[in-house]
Parts: sequence; structure tokens; C-alpha cells
Amino acid sequence: MKTSDLDYELPGELIAQRPLARRDDSRLLVYDRATGSVDHTRFGDLPNLLPAETLVVVNDTRVLPARLRLSRPGGGKAEILLLERLEGDLWEALARPSRRLKPGMRLGPVEALENLGEGRWRIRLDGEPKGEAPLPPYITEALADPERYQTVYAEEAGSAAAPTAGLHFTPELLAQLELERITLHVGLDTFRPITAETLGEHELHSERYEVRSDAWERIDAAPHVTAIGTTTVRVLESLARGAPLSGRTSLFVTPGFEFARVNALVTNFHLPRSSLLALVMAFAGIEETRRLYALAIEERYRFYSFGDAMLIQ
Repeated sequence: MKTSDLDYELPGELIAQRPLARRDDSRLLVYDRATGSVDHTRFGDLPNLLPAETLVVVNDTRVLPARLRLSRPGGGKAEILLLERLEGDLWEALARPSRRLKPGMRLGPVEALENLGEGRWRIRLDGEPKGEAPLPPYITEALADPERYQTVYAEEAGSAAAPTAGLHFTPELLAQLELERITLHVGLDTFRPITAETLGEHELHSERYEVRSDAWERIDAAPHVTAIGTTTVRVLESLARGAPLSGRTSLFVTPGFEFARVNALVTNFHLPRSSLLALVMAFAGIEETRRLYALAIEERYRFYSFGDAMLIQ
């Protein structure tokens, strides 16, 4: 599949710049794969739209205050985006401007250690992260409440970006669902468009995950599973293929993939040329996804992290 098949045109005004006052007031586009039918509703209706026997699985990762705005020696600004703790005080990070950094350079609490290429650096950080919420670059407005870039069930700190499908849930909505948790810490590829000409040439960076043994037993035995977000899908489909309960996954879900555990998917609308959009196309179908995105644009849905959502079942 050509990466250009993941392209689409989005009017800039449909990129949501801020969350809604109430999380579950976002719109929900509902697509039935068996019939091809499409409905338009609101996220708060989700419990009434899912099969009674479904087990809803969420990713309970917590986003780090990972964006550090610093000054370079001798003047000039620098930005460090923490991606993953390697061990102790060592981290992998994105640095900007990367070409201005040198191994051994000190930027406040950060020491640049090794250039890993593609803007990535191995760094040493004094203490715990004390930066800003790492909002994506397409969000240009400041976030009044950093907790709005966290899910209400976030627990395990470690992500460089939020699992955004989960941002729509409220505690009241969760109480109406049969729920299970997994953890995947979102890393580098959230920020990286696919630059290879074909999807087969692209390699995902691996991300850390962990699933309790009792949680997987429940998920594996469930008659129907609804995954909240693409990160949850990657973990469940990795485990369904024999992966251990904790480790790293670089599973790249593209059209033609055979899903072994996920029956329904709740997901936001994703960027062009992203691995996340490729996963949605694998689950819903290539042409079907194009049709749904065109319809969402026509119906003025809000896109990306703080945007609206889609239920594919």
C-alpha cells in the first residue's frame, strides 16, 4: 500500500484547538461494518450502542509533563520533548533545534549525551520531569487545565502523548461499562508521519506495554471486546499473537491485517500519513475509511486530539 493512500485534505478550522467543556459531549460517528450504515450521535450515548456482552478495554497510561522549554549556553532557545525513560535519570527525547546541540552540552536540568538521529537524543535529566503538557504541534492554543490532556482513568505515568480516544470518558460514563485496563506508553511515532513511499518500508518504533495476567485472562475469554483507541488495539493484538504480558511492541497494523481479539474500536480522527490511520483502514476497510472521513469533514466533525470520535463495530 502506498503511503500516499493515507492522504486527505482537511480544512484547518476543523482541527480542534481546545477540549469541550464536558468530555462526553463530543460527537460520535457510528459505523456498522456488517451493513455499512452510519449514524451520528454523541459520545455519552456509547453504553447504549455497544453489545451488552462487550468488555471495554482502555489504556491507562498517564502523560508526562514532558515538554521542557530551555535555554542553550550562550543564548538561544531549545525545546526538549521527553519520549521515554531509559533507566534512572537517562531518557530518550526529541530536541529542537537538534543541530545546535552537542554531546556534553548543558541546558538547565538537561545534559545532552548522544545524538540518536532524526532529532532524537539520549539525555540525562536532573530529577523528575517538570515541564508542560506535550500538546501536538497542530494545537496552537495554550491548555488552561493540563488534566484535560489526561484520561480520567490515567494511572501509569510514562507517555509522551495522550491516548486520545479515552479523553471523551467521564467517571459516570465509565460506571456504565464492563471495563478492563492495559498500559501502553505512547512514544515517538505519535509525532512522526510515515515518510517511506510504501507502508511496507516503514518501521514503527517499539513502545512499552504491560498487562496484568488476570486482566488478559478476562480479555481473552470475553465474547466481545471493544478497544478504546489504537494503542489498546496494538497491545491486544500483540498478546493475541503470543507476545508476553509485558515488554515492547512494534506491531504495525496495516490493511490486510487479521484481527484476532478486537471486535469493535473507538477512535478519534487521525492525521494523514499516520500509522494510526493505517490501523483504522485495516479495521474498517480502506475505501470505507475514506468515505467516513469525507463524511466527517462534510458534517463538520472536529478532528485530532481534542476532536470528536468514531465507533467502528
